[in-house]
Amino acid sequence: MREITYLEAIKEGIQQIMEKDEDVFLIGEDIGLYGGSFGLTRGLFDIFGEERIRDTPISEAGLIGTAVGSAITGMRPIAELMFSDFSTVAMDQIVNQAAKVRYQFGGKAQVPLTIRAAHGGGAGFAAQHSQSLEAIFAHIPGLKVVMPSCPYDAKGLLVSSVYDNNPVIFLEHKVLYKNKNYAQDVPEKIYEIPLGKGDIKKEGKDLTIVATSYMVQKSLDVANELKEKMQIDCEVVDPRTIKPLDTDIIFESVKKTGKLVCVEEACSFGGFMGEIASQVAEYCFDYLDAPVVRVASKNCPVPYNYKLEQEMIPNQDKIKESILKLLDIKE
Repeated sequence: MREITYLEAIKEGIQQIMEKDEDVFLIGEDIGLYGGSFGLTRGLFDIFGEERIRDTPISEAGLIGTAVGSAITGMRPIAELMFSDFSTVAMDQIVNQAAKVRYQFGGKAQVPLTIRAAHGGGAGFAAQHSQSLEAIFAHIPGLKVVMPSCPYDAKGLLVSSVYDNNPVIFLEHKVLYKNKNYAQDVPEKIYEIPLGKGDIKKEGKDLTIVATSYMVQKSLDVANELKEKMQIDCEVVDPRTIKPLDTDIIFESVKKTGKLVCVEEACSFGGFMGEIASQVAEYCFDYLDAPVVRVASKNCPVPYNYKLEQEMIPNQDKIKESILKLLDIKE
């Protein structure tokens, strides 16, 4: 079995796409000779040169605007934002331009743009570099939002994102970059995973856990522990893309188990899991044996202090506690 890290999988996908398609290029800050703030693009400059690895000034609005324009005129740019937090500087280009162009021109203009960004906390980068902003992007018609949780998904979803003719926000959890946990065999050849198709990471019959990004791995830790120690059989569902959302896979799981726990790293108020809880309540109410439970971060900026940061973000203990409370079981 070929095991590579999350970072290596994304980098390999980028390189293979660029070798296959000359219309694909990278644009971002420090992605050239420096190799990216997390080292993901290291070595690509030597292969593709400055024409296809375009370093920009520190201007997110400028680099995203350039990427949008090039996409409209036929290129397939992959734009890197060092941190998803910096997308707020480029919100006009993302929300009012990229997301709207195809609709406003009746499909005659397309925006095949992939915006990659490191997101999430747990790495000690403090409040301005650790947010989970996926709900903001998912709220905007015209944008697609991808949140891979493992190396296999990361490569396949990245390839599909680049070949989609709509703007895609591709959120990479920074804590996962060096991660091989729950590794699958990552093919050396190029492959695609369809956007809008979720995945059952662990089958179960007692309770459904829907989680995104790094929270999928934490949920799997808990599910495996509960199965081994308490014979509680949890099913773990990873939507993989939250826009479009694979509601079918979620609904079928809830219909089977009758119980739902939603886990996300974003702040609980206004978080995307509220959308999943709402849809399940609307379309699967008669199958629910208990209220939907949400596990999310506290509603405050991400602290720089390590202990406070870990207290804010959902961990395995908090997920486990919520599951046992829902099942009315005491350890």
